[in-house]
Amino acid sequence: MKKLILSLILITGSLTAKMNISPISLDSAFAGKIGGIILIDVKTGEEVVFNDSLINKRTTPCSTFKIWNALLGIETGILTSLDQPFWTWDSISRDIVQWNKDLNLRESFQVSCVPAFQNLARSIGEKRMKSWIDTVNYGDKNISSGIDDFWLPRENKTSIKISPKEQAILLQKLVNRTIPAKESSVKFLKELMRFKSTEKGALFGKTGSGSNIDGIKGNGVGWYVGVVESNGETIAFAAILTGTGVTGAGARAILEYVLMSNEML
Repeated sequence: MKKLILSLILITGSLTAKMNISPISLDSAFAGKIGGIILIDVKTGEEVVFNDSLINKRTTPCSTFKIWNALLGIETGILTSLDQPFWTWDSISRDIVQWNKDLNLRESFQVSCVPAFQNLARSIGEKRMKSWIDTVNYGDKNISSGIDDFWLPRENKTSIKISPKEQAILLQKLVNRTIPAKESSVKFLKELMRFKSTEKGALFGKTGSGSNIDGIKGNGVGWYVGVVESNGETIAFAAILTGTGVTGAGARAILEYVLMSNEML
């Protein structure tokens, strides 16, 4: 089997000093796993792509959609504070134990509390959600499976689908303010997404995990989508893993490895 390194594509000819990503670090990061990464300099549009075919393939966004669900919640005034009460536990015991208690907004985002963000989607409503999806041009824009689960893999349902490249481009547009959102809303969202800060940079993102995508057993997906600020530059990214047992945490670990190996974090 050919190494994934053969799928590394450097857009604009060669890697510049602004985004000097080592191909070796990309190859090492995956260590035989099936996945891909796209990084986009939000100012110049320069791209680094690893595994082009996967980066351009649409699939279920899973909990990475919480980025856009939250932004619309902020824009509509439903979300007003990182510390506002957001999830009141309904006493239903769920497999993810962190969901089995009351959570504020920041905590709900950090533990990716699905029922909390399903409540948010219902509060936003189908009309406003569809208008927002169409406005930002989110993937194939299909929310027909239901207002509270269209971003999730569900048996006998077709979710909305988006490619890693489309995910990164949307964040590039958000940072560049070519998506209609108030500056205060973007700042709020950024703090909600903050994951790590170091002397070299700051990482903002959201994981997503799903299994049996499109009803295919073992067809799992792990996402990590967001932006990194480093050396005065902002890079939008999407990392993805596919296969059995993959997770968003795994995709995030790969993205962090690449950033740290290239002294960006």
